[in-house]
Amino acid sequence: MPSAAIISFRLGGTDGVSIESAKWQVALEELGFSVYTVAGEGPVDHLVPGLAVGAAYGPSTTEITMALAGADLVIVENLCSLPLNPEAADVVAACRRGRPTVLHHHDLPWQRPHFADYPPPPDDPAWRHVTINDRSRRELADRDITAVTVYNTFDTDAHPGRRDHTRHGLGVGATERLVLQPTRALPRKNVPGGLALADAVGATYWLLGPAEDGFGPELDEVLATARGPVLHGAAHGGAGTQIADAYAACDVVVLPSTWEGFGNPAIESAVFLRPLAIGPYPVAEELAAFGFRWFSIGDPGSLRRWLDDPDSSLLEHNLALARSHFSKRDLPGRLAAVLEDFDRSPH
Repeated sequence: MPSAAIISFRLGGTDGVSIESAKWQVALEELGFSVYTVAGEGPVDHLVPGLAVGAAYGPSTTEITMALAGADLVIVENLCSLPLNPEAADVVAACRRGRPTVLHHHDLPWQRPHFADYPPPPDDPAWRHVTINDRSRRELADRDITAVTVYNTFDTDAHPGRRDHTRHGLGVGATERLVLQPTRALPRKNVPGGLALADAVGATYWLLGPAEDGFGPELDEVLATARGPVLHGAAHGGAGTQIADAYAACDVVVLPSTWEGFGNPAIESAVFLRPLAIGPYPVAEELAAFGFRWFSIGDPGSLRRWLDDPDSSLLEHNLALARSHFSKRDLPGRLAAVLEDFDRSPH
């Protein structure tokens, strides 16, 4: 049985890279690979602390060589994409020269203002590049790097969560409106935009994820300015909220981000039959082109009117699109096409 390693800064968390990496692991196993994980943080098979963001020292060549020694194929998840630990990226790239490797790009340096002057990801004839949106694929092509797009995928037949149970745990009444922002708290997640949307439709605002990258004090200040009720965190009744429960509990999903490499709530809201109010981040336009019927955070009046007189056909339409284009059942076939290219290339 061939072996594959998935390597990143961190794995096994609630961030988008971890979530999508876990889906790739399942898909690779369906294709017949034995898969193991390597990261600087998280519940992984091989922990290499020097890979982590903010590590005092990068990993040694020996550490990475040993961690990846048993792998016939390596999936590099964003580690060589964003310069969050350049020393680690350099070591991983050097160790993979001439060997079957897929660089899975969730973000690229120039897509973040503070990384705009950094060079593009490394390249090698033995590697394949996969992006999670066409915008990134085209931007890599402009830099002479060939990539293919494999969109993030979802369990489009997921079981609904527990609405009444979750709302009771949150202290939200049966007739109260609840707006869910199912993201972490970072500047680009635009928490003020989510708060404004909740206020405009007369709802309680629930921010699901934690503050990261030192954003905690600023988040506290932002939440303190809210005019309506605010909930923060995944805890209710002493237990962590499952994502299906969070979607079931809410009446509206808001994704007000100024930048997302993909924006999983855009599709998750469709899967869980919830209306979505979305911000104008660039990739949102690419996803909207599939035909989704979303509300704009800049036009809360339209959303408010829909909530006053809901039309379930909008939700059913969005679910059908999610099933047609973003189903996790299709991921093994899409990865097989990427890996088939390895077989056709000279070694």
